[in-house]
Amino acid sequence: MMKYYQCPVTQNVTYEGCKPGNLVTCLPARKSVKPVRSVHFPNDVVFQDYVRHGELERIGRFIRARRVTLDTMYPSGMAAIHEAVLSGNLECVKLLVKYGADIMQRDEDGWTPLHMACSDGFPHIAEFLLSLGADPEAENECGEKPADLIDPDCKELMEMFGVGGD
Repeated sequence: MMKYYQCPVTQNVTYEGCKPGNLVTCLPARKSVKPVRSVHFPNDVVFQDYVRHGELERIGRFIRARRVTLDTMYPSGMAAIHEAVLSGNLECVKLLVKYGADIMQRDEDGWTPLHMACSDGFPHIAEFLLSLGADPEAENECGEKPADLIDPDCKELMEMFGVGGD
């Protein structure tokens, strides 16, 4: 299945004998009628957009209708759960997990959702993932653990992982 969007075609109509300010008496020289074009997007593309924008109701509908699988890797190199973490939307992450998203799924660089929550400074998401058993010792392809990616200015994550400090 594909989602359909209607995109109106912009059209220019030329008027003959028109002078600025005298548009009331002008008649079109020709009428340009172009059909509306349909643009087709694969379900995965539409779903990825819903995740990025946190459209929880639509995400739920897509999953329940089995229009997508949660382990699909997008051209971005990430799965839906990675996209949700990067959006910073905890409710979206929770919804995806509720429907079976794997909290240990790795992206194309070996990053888990916990790596992303740490690197992008989302302590509330990191805490949620840890509460579900996310592995703080998991290493990405560069050998980095989630705690290695924490910005030192993010005190909440620093404390959560017991790193930094004097």
